[in-house]
Amino acid sequence: MENLAGLGRRFFAYLVDWYIGALVTAFPVSAVSMKLFETVKNQNLLTFPAPWGLIAGGLGLAAAVLYYAAVPILVWRGQTLGKRWMKIKIADSSGGEASAGQLIDTIVRMVQIDSVEAEAEPDAPFSGYQKDGVIYSRGVLDNKGPIFSCLYALYALKELGIVPDRQVRILFGCDEETGFEDLNYYLSKEKPPVMGFTPDCKYPVVYAERGRALVEIRPASRERFYTLMNDYVLNAKNNGERFHIDFRDEEFGQVEVRNFKILPEKGQGDGSAASVPSLQFAVSYPAGCTAAQILETVRGELPDMEAELISNMDPVRFEKDCRLVDTLRYTYERVTGMDGTPVTTTGGTYAKRMPNIVPFGPSFPGQKGIGHQPDEWMKVDDIVANAKIYALSLYYLAKDVEMERK
Repeated sequence: MENLAGLGRRFFAYLVDWYIGALVTAFPVSAVSMKLFETVKNQNLLTFPAPWGLIAGGLGLAAAVLYYAAVPILVWRGQTLGKRWMKIKIADSSGGEASAGQLIDTIVRMVQIDSVEAEAEPDAPFSGYQKDGVIYSRGVLDNKGPIFSCLYALYALKELGIVPDRQVRILFGCDEETGFEDLNYYLSKEKPPVMGFTPDCKYPVVYAERGRALVEIRPASRERFYTLMNDYVLNAKNNGERFHIDFRDEEFGQVEVRNFKILPEKGQGDGSAASVPSLQFAVSYPAGCTAAQILETVRGELPDMEAELISNMDPVRFEKDCRLVDTLRYTYERVTGMDGTPVTTTGGTYAKRMPNIVPFGPSFPGQKGIGHQPDEWMKVDDIVANAKIYALSLYYLAKDVEMERK
């Protein structure tokens, strides 16, 4: 197609849309937060009393759809406000006007409306202010900073005149924090990549992720619920030993039981004396066991209670010497000079659902517990270092060339 907009104009248009879209999406959530809590800082919908969480989330989603879909489809065909300001638009492959279906598929992959609580930041939690070479803002590490690193990595390859042997895509997910439904949609329309990575974890390259099961237990009486809480939660280790699910794996380590949540009785939900609460918890488990095995063991330990598997994502594991993992180990070691021996993680990323990708960065060794926290931060130098690592990684993954090993 002729008359393609320059990368600089497209990038600036993306920044404008990112900022304005975030404001538009956050406005209804902030308005509800102000009504309920007399502050706009509480953006965690899970803390909103029913039904305000659903209302605020629905209004935020509607605002995002209005800005990113309705405007470029119904008002300015192929243009958001950022694109209109930069005098660019989305067109079809022939250079003509894009259809509504093409516009929706292109734009929705750019949206990210995941929100976590923002209570204790000294400045506006989403302002992205910089101090002493560090950017502070909710989401800067998870995952906006790495997005810039990936964009600059591609820009560097373009400026060097490097032509990849394979197509390279950056996919902007919008549901990583709440269920990966965006990937389900994408994979219903597109084939998975042959190789790739998600910059949403840590270094060195992660070759394996634990499985994650969500289990719910429903006691028959309040007395049994109190026993469940006292014996299996309050006075128990987080390795699941009281449930007899304390499996251990040499590669992945010990099972972890966490994120306990007390739920009112289904169908009643009023917390009255007649209702019996349920207990829900997550199990982070190694590849040496399965979710079915965990559920069966819990049921055997608590035969008088109902136990149900609410959801599950199986473990993900790649061979350490496969091309993808070996390449990312090499590029990390070459740029940083640090040991790049592949590692495992207890977390969960898009690698759980997207075939053929692994977690890779952006946090360096020693950087833990930063994401989803007040004063979330990322060093400017780390954004640059990530861009270097990702540029070299994309080069070797997209080109059929030999790595220059010493």
